[in-house]
Amino acid sequence: MSLQSPNSDTHTIAFYNTENLFDHINDPLIMDTDFLEKTAKKWNKERYETKIYKTGKAISKIGFKELQKPPALIGLAEVENDKVLTDLIQSKHLKDYNYRFVHYNSPDERGIDVALVYDKNSFSLEASESMTLFVESEVGVRDYTRDILKVSGYLRDEKIHILVNHWPSRHQQSDRTGHKRMFAAQRVIELINDIKGVDAEAKIIVMGDFNDNPKNESIQYLKNEQQLYNPMETLLSYTRGSANHNYKWILFDQILLTSNMIAPGHKGLEFVKADIFDDTFLTQFDGKYKGQPFRTYVGKKYKGGYSDHFPVYIQLQETRHSLKGS
Repeated sequence: MSLQSPNSDTHTIAFYNTENLFDHINDPLIMDTDFLEKTAKKWNKERYETKIYKTGKAISKIGFKELQKPPALIGLAEVENDKVLTDLIQSKHLKDYNYRFVHYNSPDERGIDVALVYDKNSFSLEASESMTLFVESEVGVRDYTRDILKVSGYLRDEKIHILVNHWPSRHQQSDRTGHKRMFAAQRVIELINDIKGVDAEAKIIVMGDFNDNPKNESIQYLKNEQQLYNPMETLLSYTRGSANHNYKWILFDQILLTSNMIAPGHKGLEFVKADIFDDTFLTQFDGKYKGQPFRTYVGKKYKGGYSDHFPVYIQLQETRHSLKGS
C-alpha cells in the first residue's frame, strides 16, 4: 500500500471494454445463452464472481501509480445489466470508494451495453440519456446495436459532457461494416452539435470501443468535423495497442476531447496525459500469446483472465481559474 497522498487536483478518466461482463442468470429477452452453465462455455457463478473480482481490480489500478487513487470516471463496454454493475462497484477493490453508475438497456441483440461508472466524491451527475444509434446492414435492414450514452455533470467544479460509445463491429478479414461506423461518427457529430448549440464552449469527452483505429476514416471524420483532439493517435505501434488480432496490435479503444481542454491559457480542466493501461498483471504471461491481453475466453475455452482489451485513459488537471457555472 502506498504511503503517498492522493493527487486531489488531477483526475483519471478511463474506458474499458470488459469482454462480455454477463451474469450467470438466463434473460429470455436477450441472446445470453453463451453465458449459462449448461452451454459450451460453462459459465457459472464461480466464473462470474472471478470476472467481477478481476474487473474491479483492473479498474482500481488505472492511473493509480501516478495519482494514488482510482479513476473518477470509467466508461465501460460489454456490460449486461444493472446487476453486474452493482456487483462490480461493490467488489473487493472498488467497494471502499463512492462509486455509482449510469446505465440504460440498449436494443443490442446480444444484450451488451455501455455504461459510465463515476466517483460521487469527484463527479456530480446532472443528466443522462441513452441516444439511439440507427444503422443499417448492406441490404438496408436495421442493425440493432449499442446506443450512445450521454452523461453531463460536474467534475469537481467544471461541467463536462461524456459520450460513451461501442460502435458496430467489424467482420473478420474485411471491412464490410465500415459504413455503419461512419453512421455512428455522424451521430456523435450531431450530439456534439446539440451540446454546443446550448453552450458553444462546452467541454466534451468522447470515449469508446470504436472498432476502428485512430487513422481510420470514421475516427478521422469525427475528429476533423468537430476539431477534437485525439491523444491516442501516438499510442498505437507495432508493439503496443489496446487489443491484439492475429498478432497485430490495434487501438479501437480511444478517448477524444474538445480542444478547449488543451488550448494554452484556457480555464478549467487541462489535459495532462494519455496512455494504455497494460500493466503486466493484465497480460498473458507465457506461451504464444505472451504480452497480449489476458482474456476471459479464447473462443469457447475458459482462460480466467481479465478481458481481451486493455483499458485506456487520460488524465485532466484542474486549474486555479475553474469556477462552477463559468
